[in-house]
Amino acid sequence: MKMRCFMIDTLATIIFFTVIAASTELFIAGMDPSEVFITRLIMIPMMVLTARPYAIWRDFFFKWTQPNTRLYKTVIDALAFMLFQLPIYIVTLAIAGADINEIISLVISSSLLMVMVSRPFGLYLEYIRRYFNVTSIKQC
Repeated sequence: MKMRCFMIDTLATIIFFTVIAASTELFIAGMDPSEVFITRLIMIPMMVLTARPYAIWRDFFFKWTQPNTRLYKTVIDALAFMLFQLPIYIVTLAIAGADINEIISLVISSSLLMVMVSRPFGLYLEYIRRYFNVTSIKQC
């Protein structure tokens, strides 16, 4: 069952963020389709490495906080996403050679996008899990 949960969470992550990121890269950043394709291919291993750990973290965070309203669930999704993804993003930027000012600037600007996509991704993850009959975190 753990492999099934890994596959479901990874599939959901790859589909959701490939569509979101490719759209952003293509329509907002103006990248060529070939550049978008290469960028998305490069990101797949990162998503494979982080999808399941993030889903486990999100499940834990929701269980720990027990949000009971739509607004509270949105806040918890945003916090869970940022607490997990920002450190990974910061390390990635540092490895890529960004200086502290660039890192601060990128983290501030990326935080808004992370807040915007966190709840839709959380809902999508829940939908995909239900579709594949994984309705309880205890199943994973």
